[in-house]
Amino acid sequence: MSFSETSTVDVSIVVPVRNEADNVAPLIAEITAALDGRWPYEIIYINDGSTDATPQRLADLMKQRPNLRRLDHAKSSGQSAAVRSRVRAARGVVVATLDGDGQNNPAFLPDLIAAVVNGNGRVGLAAGQRVGRKDTGFKKMQSRIANAVRNAILKDGTRDTGCGLKCFRRDVFLSLPYFDGLHRFLPALVRREGFDIAYVDVTDRPRHSGVSNYGFFDRLWIGIMDLAGVWWLIRRKRATPVATEFK
Repeated sequence: MSFSETSTVDVSIVVPVRNEADNVAPLIAEITAALDGRWPYEIIYINDGSTDATPQRLADLMKQRPNLRRLDHAKSSGQSAAVRSRVRAARGVVVATLDGDGQNNPAFLPDLIAAVVNGNGRVGLAAGQRVGRKDTGFKKMQSRIANAVRNAILKDGTRDTGCGLKCFRRDVFLSLPYFDGLHRFLPALVRREGFDIAYVDVTDRPRHSGVSNYGFFDRLWIGIMDLAGVWWLIRRKRATPVATEFK
C-alpha cells in the first residue's frame, strides 16, 4: 500500500489509558525510540476518565513532543470506545495500537507496521501474538479457554486476540460494525471484509507500575451475545458486487 502524498503523518500510534500516570513517560520514550527515523508518525493518547495525574503528565509531555496528542473521555467508557475514539481522530493511513500499562513492548511496532505497509493492499490487520506471557497461571488459563471457544465458533485462525499490539488500515477499521468488545473480534471481522491477517510473535512483560484498570471480566471473558452477534455477521456476509457506471 502507498501513503498519501498530502499527509504529514503516515502512521498513528494510539494508546488508551486510565490512571496510568507513572507509565506515560517511559512508554512514550520507548515508542519514539522504536519509530524515530522510520515513518512520519503521531502518538495519540486517549485519557479514558483518569482520576490520577495522567492528564497532567500528558500535558507536560505535549510541550516537549509536537507529535503527541491527547483526547479526553469525561468518564471511563471502556477499551473499545477508547480505541474507536483514537482511530477516528488518527491522521495516519495506518494505525497501530498498544496498551498503556507498559506490558506491550513498542519495539515490535515496526514489524507490525511493515506487515501492513508491505502487504500489497491485501493485509488489513497485523496482530501481535504473545509468547512468554507474564500473567498469572489462572489468567492464562482463562485466556486460553476464551480464545479456544472464540476460535471454535468463528474460525478466525487467531490464537491470541487479547494482545494490545495490533496494526491495521484505518479505512478498514472504520468500515467495521462498532460494538462494545469490538477489539477482541478484529481478526474475524477483518477477514469478513476480505482482507488477510498477518501475525507477529511478540514478548509480554510485566506492567511498569500500577494495577489493571479495565476490569477482570472485560479482559478475560467473551460475551456470549457479542460472540453470537459476530457469528451472525459472518454468516450474513455476501460478496460486494462490482458496480460499473453506465455512460
